[in-house]
Amino acid sequence: MPVLRLLKRHNSANEIYWWLSDGLVPLLRDDPDLAGVIPFHRRQWRSPLNWPHLMGSILELKTMRFDLVIDLQSLLRSALFAWAAQGALTVGLADPREGAPAFYDYAIPRPSAHTHAVDWYLQVLNFLKVPIHWDFEWLPPHPALAANVSQRRQAQPLVILLPGARWPNKRWPIEHFCELAKILSRNDSRLRLAVLGGREDMPLGEQVRRAAPEAVWDLTGRTELPEMVEWIRQAEVVVSNDTGPMHVAAALGKPVVALFGPTHPDRTGPYTPKKEVIRATLPCVPCMRARCANPVTMACLWRITPASVAAAAGRFLPSGLCG
Repeated sequence: MPVLRLLKRHNSANEIYWWLSDGLVPLLRDDPDLAGVIPFHRRQWRSPLNWPHLMGSILELKTMRFDLVIDLQSLLRSALFAWAAQGALTVGLADPREGAPAFYDYAIPRPSAHTHAVDWYLQVLNFLKVPIHWDFEWLPPHPALAANVSQRRQAQPLVILLPGARWPNKRWPIEHFCELAKILSRNDSRLRLAVLGGREDMPLGEQVRRAAPEAVWDLTGRTELPEMVEWIRQAEVVVSNDTGPMHVAAALGKPVVALFGPTHPDRTGPYTPKKEVIRATLPCVPCMRARCANPVTMACLWRITPASVAAAAGRFLPSGLCG
């Protein structure tokens, strides 16, 4: 988002398009800085039967004659599409995981092994001689959706819980989320807890709701991305695994209690000063693996106690809430 905002502010005449997985298109639909969103139907990519249709999309990209193509994902799939667009200049990140740099005219090196992903993205702007500043709004509000959220919460203090994550071993145990909900609701009856996530997270949301039904709103699978943004925007604090909505909370300037296990918070943690990252001290942390190899499965996340997370969340809540 900073790359998009700053490219547009550097030259308002820039026409910027975003190639985006179709499931994420609602997040950027009608964005004021975009000339358009080009959806990528990710599921179709898996079947060769759909490849002719995908080739048509690639040819359409080529006819748009881009002056500049930027690939910040730097995976093989995104690099292939960036290369196929045949822009005048193609720039990506020097990420060796899948050989993506071979398809760029210029690959931007990571300044250090622990450089945050956002700061690495901003190096692209340095290369393009685009000034970097923070005078922009990451995610503009949707007033109608914000009004609906306000009506639902009725000025009650709000904590957002995000129990999902793409890697199962990035998920703080759902039993711990349930205990956290009990602790927070016991500490102050005024507090409301909203569980957010996609349809795949609905079983997790239901478990948390059952743990503290008087305090928990289970919204998993019930909000589109723009509405999810507005729920997060109105929260006092967000408790999250290492997952996409955690970065939304950081972008909105909300306090974040981030629960980290196999991944490295210096590289992909919440990009905000309003944060508390909680992680266990174990020799295998961070392993950077999608599957846990510890003899005690997910020991890194099981060792993070609900009481410690409740205390961290309480430090961001208004005075008098949750002790």
